[in-house]
Amino acid sequence: MAAAYGGVVAAIVLITGLSGAGRSGAADVLEDLGFYVVDNLPTSLLPTIVDLAAQPGGGIDRLALVSGRNHSDVLPEVAHMRAEGHDVTVLFLDASTPVLVQRYDATRRKHPFAEEAGGLLEAIEYERQLLDQVKGQADLVIDTSDLNIHQLKEKLVTAFESVDGQQLQLAVESFGFKHGLPLDADIVMDVRFLPNPHWVEDLRPLTGHDPKVRDYVLERGVTSSFLEHLETMLVELLPSYQAEGRTYLTIAIGCTGGRHRSVAIAEELARRFADRGIASHVSHRDVSGAR
Repeated sequence: MAAAYGGVVAAIVLITGLSGAGRSGAADVLEDLGFYVVDNLPTSLLPTIVDLAAQPGGGIDRLALVSGRNHSDVLPEVAHMRAEGHDVTVLFLDASTPVLVQRYDATRRKHPFAEEAGGLLEAIEYERQLLDQVKGQADLVIDTSDLNIHQLKEKLVTAFESVDGQQLQLAVESFGFKHGLPLDADIVMDVRFLPNPHWVEDLRPLTGHDPKVRDYVLERGVTSSFLEHLETMLVELLPSYQAEGRTYLTIAIGCTGGRHRSVAIAEELARRFADRGIASHVSHRDVSGAR
């Protein structure tokens, strides 16, 4: 049976995920945001740490807990913390196997499950299987395969800068299908059916930020109809996502290369959200084309 918790901490972020995917880097970012961070925490100590943080006069209202080696068994404790009234967000950091191998080769560190699994590749896949259920129930999944520390920080600041009593945090991201799907997207919209500025010689070197490209994409009947339907659908869905306890939602808009149509549509969607008083953070994964 899970241990009893004491008072209530206003905001708890449990950082979990694959070894080498960036848990320590995420903890550093949250510490900069004012969270009290406890790193490499065994699951058995979760009740003790949370109870101490919740004591009157403790001065800790934002707590970030970085799960340790046995983080595959955190879900019962998360459920118990929530039942006790704590606001808990589970952040799961993921990365592709080739990227994790590169990171371990570069640091020459030993994988925590190397002895059980018999090698680095086997250890990564072993841990991935152990954490499959945790990932499936996480509130926010961030794939760090193609992120540097600054890009990871940007995502985390967007999600957790104002976490106390927060409303649903929205992120709108453009991308190019030829570079692969963003694995941390919750909703993916394909806009490759729209007229492509790439085939207009004067527009090809520009991006969706340029007024000429923006007008070319947006001033089409099919674009106007699509945006009206998309905006209506998303605005109607957002309360349901929030009612399910979601605190962060990523809407990914994809075109072929991620430079023209998706950029223009993502910017326009964010503008429409703003007109409705809905704050969102916009990013463009492939606008530079340098991937």
